[in-house]
Amino acid sequence: MDQDELEAIRSAAEERGVTVSEFVRETLREARRKVASGDSERKLAAIRAADRHAYPTSDIDQMLGEIESGYGESGE
Repeated sequence: MDQDELEAIRSAAEERGVTVSEFVRETLREARRKVASGDSERKLAAIRAADRHAYPTSDIDQMLGEIESGYGESGE
């Protein structure tokens, strides 16, 4: 990190009324949250793409019954 960058960080910390250490910790936490949450546009695009497809649906009790009835057929 060069001297100009360090001075910019010191100024930003001073403007917020925190130490440089606290400013750096807050900035790193914020960056981690952004990475952890991912890109919202990418997530919305995936949901929209999934919505364009027709998936089979049924009554939940009927689906569970069909699933359970298939367990005994394979010899398990």
